[in-house]
Amino acid sequence: MSGEPRRALAQGTFDILHPGHLHYLEEAADRGEELHVIVSRAKNVTHKSAPVCPDRQRRDMVGALSIVDEAHLGHPEDFFVPVREIDPDVIVLGFDQHHDDDAIRTALRDRGLDAEVVRASAREPRYDGELLSTKEIVAKLVERHG
Repeated sequence: MSGEPRRALAQGTFDILHPGHLHYLEEAADRGEELHVIVSRAKNVTHKSAPVCPDRQRRDMVGALSIVDEAHLGHPEDFFVPVREIDPDVIVLGFDQHHDDDAIRTALRDRGLDAEVVRASAREPRYDGELLSTKEIVAKLVERHG
């Protein structure tokens, strides 16, 4: 995309924002001049518990972060619909996300989309001792408040 800003794309559920999300999004932002984020719809989250927060709330919270240029809700049926609309140069996957990198590369190629697929690095040591997942945050809340 000559002359256009390099677009990076991140995606996830982003139920309760935490330092792990920030690390991932900061690293994704470093891969381009624009950062677009696809926030999964609750109905599409099948690999873990359903999100606590509604779709639009999660999208709006991610979109409020200064490093995010635009936050989008995922398509109800096809992950690649917003990918095609955004037309990213690079898709940054979280280091522990369940996606198969090669399957995504193949699906992109099959759809005529040209984007690099990379993994973000693991969380930084500066986050040691912090709650770095929604699951950990919810468990701590239940522990404290029953």
